[in-house]
Amino acid sequence: MDQKSQQFSELKGLDEEQLPVPKHRLHHWTHFAGLYAAEHVAATEFVIGATFVALGAKTMDILLGLLIGNLLAIASWSLITTPIAVDTRLSLYTYLQKIAGKQMATLYDWANVLIFTVISAAMVTVSATAVRFAFDIPAQLNWYPSNVWFVLVVVLVGLFVVYIAIYGFKAVSEFSGICAPWLFVMFTSGALVLLPELSMSVNGNLLPNNWDAFITMGDHAIWTGLDSNGEPGIGLVEVIGFAWAANTITHFGLIDMALLRFAKKKSYGLATGTGMLFGHYVAWIAAGIMGAGAAVILGKSIVELDPGDVAYYALGWSGFVIVIVAGWTTAITNLYRAGLAAQAIFTRKSRKKTTLVVGLIMIIIACFPFVFTQMLPLLTYAGLLVTPVGAIVFAEHQLFPKLGLTPYWSKYQGYLRRLPAIASWGIGLVFGFTLNYLDLMSFYYLFLPTWVFTIILYTIWAKYSGADRKYESERNKEKARETLVEAYQEDLRRQEGVLQSIPSRGSKILKGMGYIALFITLILAINVLLGSEDTTSYESQRELFYRYGFICTIAYFILAFMGLRLKKRQIVNKE
Repeated sequence: MDQKSQQFSELKGLDEEQLPVPKHRLHHWTHFAGLYAAEHVAATEFVIGATFVALGAKTMDILLGLLIGNLLAIASWSLITTPIAVDTRLSLYTYLQKIAGKQMATLYDWANVLIFTVISAAMVTVSATAVRFAFDIPAQLNWYPSNVWFVLVVVLVGLFVVYIAIYGFKAVSEFSGICAPWLFVMFTSGALVLLPELSMSVNGNLLPNNWDAFITMGDHAIWTGLDSNGEPGIGLVEVIGFAWAANTITHFGLIDMALLRFAKKKSYGLATGTGMLFGHYVAWIAAGIMGAGAAVILGKSIVELDPGDVAYYALGWSGFVIVIVAGWTTAITNLYRAGLAAQAIFTRKSRKKTTLVVGLIMIIIACFPFVFTQMLPLLTYAGLLVTPVGAIVFAEHQLFPKLGLTPYWSKYQGYLRRLPAIASWGIGLVFGFTLNYLDLMSFYYLFLPTWVFTIILYTIWAKYSGADRKYESERNKEKARETLVEAYQEDLRRQEGVLQSIPSRGSKILKGMGYIALFITLILAINVLLGSEDTTSYESQRELFYRYGFICTIAYFILAFMGLRLKKRQIVNKE
């Protein structure tokens, strides 16, 4: 065996997640557009829609604040996360080990396994609320499950999530790509269908006469400016911060390197806009309207309703489907992340095995209903927890070369100087939570000073710990290994070829027919909004939407899956 073959043999012994993504396995921007749209048009949007009501936001603050905050989130993914992901082609879990050593990476990986397993479990629980509602299973109001049928539903829903997640990024993106257009249409349709109900309760007619009437309706029936205790609520600045900080864990925290490392270009970070603008903007607003409309119908407060209640009265039987599917799409993506983090810990196990084990633990956690009710505190604290780590990686990758410091300096020292990274993370956490304790600023913005503080601290500490040395010999070895990996992956490409799916005429026709079903659904919803002359005709049109909208939902998924299967059969091998 020659030296090159021996070196290739050593690389073959590594799991593919420990190596950069090869060029022939990169994806086009449409994969990420579908992935982010499906993940962020999720079952939690029903919960968050109610949260803005409970926090006492005003209508104009919601409309403007969510737009600004979500644009800032898109910028964060595009300017911070995607460039590092595309440069390295590594997940954060693997890259952090390269920067700071196994000890810190393991601590961080365990934190992420916990965070994303719980988030995924919460999504499964939310999905189960729809099935509970459909089969008249009692609401689960305790922190523990009180009905064996609810547990069975959670197990079945969770097993589907695990099944998709273990097949990796491609399976996740394909499933998300199918669900994303339908989710957006259904959230929009639900808001259109219940808007007349709200207008009648406030303005006395089925439609607001003008923009001012719409704002008045929002201020009186949805975003009243008073919180659940009747006190003045959050303002524009807090709404902006909420929208920006909601995904701190994935952009400033760099977790989404795991997804964006597959992007062909750095500009594909802008594809996150499908999730932010269609999901966290349109869907949050639509969820508020749907929740308020359902509350009027049921004579309850919006904060008393669970996602199953809201979805049913907005969308009929399609509402059950949307809560289930929206929970699945988010749960699958987060379980994929949790599996990656677990595989980074147990490097001798494949990602499929670690995802399976983590998934089974996730199902057990999902059986306890308290998980999804604590979703928002979990997201905000998780974001603050990982922000210092994102700051360390950003500093080393982006700032060190500009400051004349050496990236991977700790690795070149044999990780003898691991303290700067571990201590900077810990001190950064103390700094952030101290700001929170002292209540010096809005909680939603704590990630910003924490991020900047950690960058400065780590950079100075690293400089005086050896990052200012050149390490010429070690850097040359690193470049030689990178060249070897590229040669190895090119050899793999030649052996297995580049498999491309070529859409056939049949798959295009099926896909087009599916979009027609979505278009009909949207037309039915618009007809409820604009085609109702009085309350009687409104209720009649709403029932029509419920019936035929559900038929269109079934038709869309059948056509979409048939089209995908047909497309996957049209495989060509290109050298």
